[in-house]
Order: sequence, then structure tokens, then C-alpha cells
Amino acid sequence: MEPDQVISSGAPIINVADVNYSLEIASGKLQILRNVSLQVEPAEVVAIVGPSGSGKTSLLMLLAGLEQATSGQVIVNGEDLTGMSEDELARFRRNTLGIVFQSFHLIPSLSTLDNVGLALEIASPELSLSEVHKLATQALASVGLESRLDHRPTALSGGEQQRVGLARAMVANPPLLLADEPTGNLDQKTGELVIELLFDLARKRGTSVVLVTHDPALAARADRVVTMTAGELSETLDAH
Repeated sequence: MEPDQVISSGAPIINVADVNYSLEIASGKLQILRNVSLQVEPAEVVAIVGPSGSGKTSLLMLLAGLEQATSGQVIVNGEDLTGMSEDELARFRRNTLGIVFQSFHLIPSLSTLDNVGLALEIASPELSLSEVHKLATQALASVGLESRLDHRPTALSGGEQQRVGLARAMVANPPLLLADEPTGNLDQKTGELVIELLFDLARKRGTSVVLVTHDPALAARADRVVTMTAGELSETLDAH
């Protein structure tokens, strides 16, 4: 038994329209995103580039339902995230998203297998423990870590930890993968391996990907590249 992938039929998996996002700080209002609009099609890979502090990660946070837009509309996989309760947003993330972080965020007390298995248990609570272990093992094998099932994160290299993070993000077969600087803490050679795995898994599974990166070589692998500057999303460029 495998976890189901929830896919919107015939519609963009991401439809962001005229989104503004601001925060109240001591000196007044800090405008982070300005009239941002973005569409991403099913199975499309989009890279967001731009200088640090331009709003790239904030946009990912809105797409994940971890922050709420000040105005505008954020629709992901057919669901309008505006005004959702915390429980509804948690269900949305469980059914729709995989997330790859720059800093791995593995649970240090758990083995590699249990780090991936826990994500699957949360996403698909109907699965039996044996099914969870089987699918988690397959996910780790897909990133070349079948011999590291019992290792804890501290026993793994940075590249291996990020591969565990990728397996964890993809184990429930989500329709959308968000990746925030997935190679930011890796050397060039290790980063290239992780990116090769990320793109290979996404292409094979038809997963849409939105990734934030400073790496032009990584961005060039995407179907489209969009540029964030001072909170504004500029013209779409053909990555190929």
C-alpha cells in the first residue's frame, strides 16, 4: 500500500495572485513582498533567485502555509490558504508538501530510518508500521542510503544528512516539493549529487518543485527561473 498523491487536475498547482506580505516592527511596517503573482504547473520545476533579503524564503513560507499573506490570494493544489485554521493548514501540509531545508532539521535522537518513517506516519497514519518501514527503506534506497538505515544524523556527513532530508520530503509522494537553498551547506561536489537526486526523483514522480537558490548552475536545471528583487517578482526567464 502506498500513500496517495493529491493532484489538481488541469489547473496550476500554485496560483499566487497579487500577494503582499508585511510585518509590523518597532519602526513601523516592513513590506516584504509586493504584488507578487506566480503560477506553477503540475510537474514543473521553478527556481527563485535573487539577493539575500529579497523575500524568496518568505514566499516559500506563504506557499507552505507557515505565514499568511497580508493581502492577495495563495492557492496551492486547489486549496485557498487564506484564512485556514492551524488544523486545516497542518492537514494541507501533510497531504500536499515535501520540504527540503538548508540546515537539514533531522531529529538527532532518531535513526535515519525513523526520521523518514516519522514523516510518513504523519502524512499517512493509516499505514501499518511494517508498511512505513518498507516505504521509508525504499525512499532511503532511492537516495543511495540503504546501508545507513540505523545511523543517527551525527554519524552522517552533511551530504548524507541532506539526502535523508530529501528522502523524508519525498517519502509520502507529495505533489509539491519546496526546497530552500538545498545545497547551501554543502560543498560543490556533494551539492551536485543532492541536486541530481532531487531532480531525478521529481521528474520520475511528476512532482512540482519550487526551489530557492543562489546557485546559477542549480537554477539553470529548472524549467523556469524567476527573480525576486526587493520583494517583487520579475519577468520569467527560460532556463533552457
